[in-house]
Order: sequence, then structure tokens, then C-alpha cells
Amino acid sequence: MHSVPVIPTESPAIKNAPYVGLVEGNGSFSNVHLAVLALGVPWVVKRVLPFVNRGGFATYVLLAVLLGAPVAVGYWAVMSRCGPRKNEKVALPGKDIEAYITIKDPELRAVYHGKEKIPMQVFHDAYFEGKIDFNDDVLEIMEQRHDWAKMVMTPELFKYVFMNLIPDVIFHTQNQDEEQVRGNYDRGDDFYSWFLGPRMIYTSGVISDITREETLEELQDNKLKIVCEKLNLTPEDRLLDVGCGWGTLAAFAHKNYGCDVTGITAGRNQTKFGNDRIVNNGGAPDRARILCMDYRDIPGGPGQYTKIVALEMAEHVGIRRYGTFMKQMYDLLADDGIFVFQVSGFRPHWQYEDLIWGLFMNKYVFPGADASCSLGWVVNQVEAAGFEVKSIDVLGVHYSATLWRWYKNWVSNKERVLEKYGERWFRIWAFFLAYATIISRQGGCSVFQLTLHKNLNAYHRINGVPSHTSIHVTSEKELS
Repeated sequence: MHSVPVIPTESPAIKNAPYVGLVEGNGSFSNVHLAVLALGVPWVVKRVLPFVNRGGFATYVLLAVLLGAPVAVGYWAVMSRCGPRKNEKVALPGKDIEAYITIKDPELRAVYHGKEKIPMQVFHDAYFEGKIDFNDDVLEIMEQRHDWAKMVMTPELFKYVFMNLIPDVIFHTQNQDEEQVRGNYDRGDDFYSWFLGPRMIYTSGVISDITREETLEELQDNKLKIVCEKLNLTPEDRLLDVGCGWGTLAAFAHKNYGCDVTGITAGRNQTKFGNDRIVNNGGAPDRARILCMDYRDIPGGPGQYTKIVALEMAEHVGIRRYGTFMKQMYDLLADDGIFVFQVSGFRPHWQYEDLIWGLFMNKYVFPGADASCSLGWVVNQVEAAGFEVKSIDVLGVHYSATLWRWYKNWVSNKERVLEKYGERWFRIWAFFLAYATIISRQGGCSVFQLTLHKNLNAYHRINGVPSHTSIHVTSEKELS
């Protein structure tokens, strides 16, 4: 079969991948194989072990329960190491890892050298502790990562899954969520401003012109306008912004569309910053305010808000509480209201790199954010809550463009970060922003912006056609 060559992009709008950055990784996994092992291994053990082989079906069930986790761990570990790449269209340079990174720790250097690649989890943990350095710009070396790192499931990753991730998914208590959010977002407004810039928006911007490098502020202003237009805001609207961050969207909507706005955040610093921003932009505190509270305590009864927006906060809600959250939004929204819902999520046709990336993010950057699921899963959740999907825009590459600008801002403020927060925090965020630029560009994790309304017979869908921007396309040639 003829193999079509892989061609890099050359758009100034994003950080374009070098040729080696287009490598496909290993995504070998089969639910059927895992199920066969989970059922077969206990059967074999029951037959061959003395005394145990005298037991009946109850003994088999007990063995299946006891061996379930070890079998799953073993399968994932083996497949991550032995599975082939999805395709071999891009050849790796095959350089020694010393060409990319310098391992200063003697124990690590004794194991990983020459052609022996280092597991990505082992690498990033050691890098954060100063045991390894990049030989050049973090983003540029990360583009070459498949030549010096291997995307394998390590004992430390499995330990984190069982000891941290699974308990978080199961419980997700209000106190837990507040501690995680405040420990993260109340670190310091200066910390975040050193990469977010003056807009202080911690969600994806939107590219409007791929022929030039729009500024970060242009990308974010594009997004603010798009969201408000999709909401079809008017001065009569009561807008709820759930997980409003530093309140920039709330201030923008109030100032430019005259609507009454209530922003919700669990961050104390964000609350003060947002209310100050509203006032400084000429807003009226009696018609626009940021409230410091958990989303479960949002004020208002059924139909309280004519418009709702939630940009990249539902990941923190958690998988177990997702349906309850969506039903809460349904109840708060007026019957003729609009809900713009933006959420990040992983591709279902994943590679092991995607899983390792997600565990890194959960541990170091967004603790408790376990609901980064596929688009299909999200759609099922919103429809189960009673919403109808009007439109979906996939913004992964737009997020890559945003993250690239955040990364450049962060690196340019290195000395300030080091002086106040130290080397470790600088390294964690440099790695995060660089790797996120790549992951979102290549589709490992994307961003979905859904426009929703209640799925009621009496909803006037025809009124939404003018703001159905996804179908407004233009042709570059005359059609006949």
C-alpha cells in the first residue's frame, strides 16, 4: 500500500510541529483481551494451586476479585511497553538521549543513557526536582520527545491512580473541591498574570486569522465576543457565569451587552479581582457581581437565569457528579434560555501518551479535575439532563495557539517567577505549558464548545438561526 508522506504545517497562528513532532505513539489496548485475562487468570490459578483447586464457584469469584487489579495493571504495563506505534510514517532520528537532556542524578544516569529512553513520568518528576535539565528550549526539546522518552505505564503512575485518582473520582466532596481549587487558584494573581497576561483568562482563545500570529489578547477577545454572541445577550438578560475565574467574561458581557451578570468562583483572590475589574470597567455593582462560593450553592430558583456560561470548569465537577451538575444547570436556566458550555476532554482513540499526560495534569496542575472525557461522553451527559445540542465547535488547535502564547509569556517572566515562587514552580509550569501546546495541537486532549438549550417542544429554535455561526461559511470561488 502506498504511504502518503506526513507534511508539517506552516501557519504563523500556532507553534507548528517539526517533522519529528508528528510521530504517532502506541495506543495498543483491547477490552476483549483484558476481559479474557481478568476471567482466565483466576480460572488457571484455581486449577493449578493446591487446596484452592478444591473450591467451587465462590472460590473462583473470590480469586477474580483479588486478582482483578493485578491483572489489569500487568496488562496495561505490558501493552504500553510492547504495543506498536499507530503507524511508522514518521521516522525517529535515533539520537542518544544525551543529545536532548542532561541527567545530573547518578542513579538515573546509570539506567538511562545512550539509546535507553527514559519513561516520561520518571523524566518529568526528576526534572521538577532539578535532577535533569533540558539541553535547549523546553518546548523545542519536547517536540523531539519520542526520540528520548518512552510513553509507558510506570509503578508510580499506577500508585497515583489507585491512591489518588480513584478516591477523588469516588468522593469529590465539597470541602475537597474547595481545598483543591483554592490551593491552586489562590496561589497568587501575579503567578497567573505572568502567563495569562492582562486579560487573566485561563481558558482557550480563538484564532480568527491563520495567516498571522494574533496576540494573546486578540485570541481572548475573539473568544469573548463569540461566546456572548452565541448567548445572544441583551440588557434584559440575567447571565450566570459558572467558574468565572478572574471575572473577565462577566465584566465584558456586562459592559458591552448591558446584561445583569452573576459570576461564581471558589477562589478568594479571583473574587476580589473580578469585582474590582467590573467596577474599573465602569460596571454597576448592583447589576454585576462575582460571588465566592461552590457551584453547589449557586443562588436562585428554577429559571432564575436566562443565559448560562461555563468555560472549562466542569472538569472539576468530577465524573460522578457530572449528571447532577448538568441537571442543576437545567433547573437554573429559563425555558427559553441558552447555555454555552466549554469543556476539555481526551480523544477516545487514545495513545498511552494521552493517559500519562492526563495523570500528570491531575497531579500537578488541575487536582481533582477528573471529568476530562470524550466529546461523545459529554454529549450523552448534556442530553440525559434534558438539553438539546444546537452546535459544537472543537477548539483544540485554538487552545494550542493560546497555550503557545502562555508559554512564551511564562518563559519571558522566568526571573520574576524564580524570585517569588522558586525553581520548581517555574519548571512545572514551563513543562505543562510546553507539553499542553503539543498535546492540544495533535488532538490528544481537545476543547469542545457546546451551545445548548432545553429540549422542549415550546422552544423557538428558529430564533437561534442567526447566531448559528458554525453554518455561516463563505466560498473563495464563484459557485454555479
